[in-house]
Amino acid sequence: MEASEASRPGAEPPRRHTWPQPPPGGYTAGDLDRLPGLPPHTELVDGSLVFRSPQTVFHTRTLRLLEHSLLRTAPEDMEVLREMTIVLDDRQRPEPDVMVARADADTGLDQTAYRPQDVLLAVEVVSDDSRARDRETKPLKYAKAGIPHFWRVESDNGRPVVYVYERDPATGAYVATGIHHNRLKLSVPFTIDIDLTGTARP
Repeated sequence: MEASEASRPGAEPPRRHTWPQPPPGGYTAGDLDRLPGLPPHTELVDGSLVFRSPQTVFHTRTLRLLEHSLLRTAPEDMEVLREMTIVLDDRQRPEPDVMVARADADTGLDQTAYRPQDVLLAVEVVSDDSRARDRETKPLKYAKAGIPHFWRVESDNGRPVVYVYERDPATGAYVATGIHHNRLKLSVPFTIDIDLTGTARP
């Protein structure tokens, strides 16, 4: 009987990945900066690590369009950031796809997270593996933390549709203010005018 590849002399043993074992009570926001070997863009939701699956072309093109468009019109006292985490509390550290934060919240090149009070807008581009989090979990947490504006972006046959929400200070919940298909034109948190058909360009 022929020996298996792993049992042959000099063959390397099969590699086994060791997943992080959560401590009692789950991880905390600071653990994301200390745990070795975490995949890029790992998030913390309710004390649990959330890993992202490989992103689609739709996701990549939509992020590029939104980031570049926001950068063109953002005032000098605001900064547009892509895939940076927000420490909502000790057990919540999500990573919006795009966000707008106050420029004076920048603490230097080693900064890895922002505080919710410094964030004006959080944007989530929905993927197959993030649909429930982006539609339900994250908006509730962003609103509770006081982030005034939230956009959820979904694909309609490869074209982005932007669902826009604004936080009602009386209830602390997001209120839908519009659904935008071909053009996103807003006056808050600053003047915004984005041609959403731009993602169709190769």
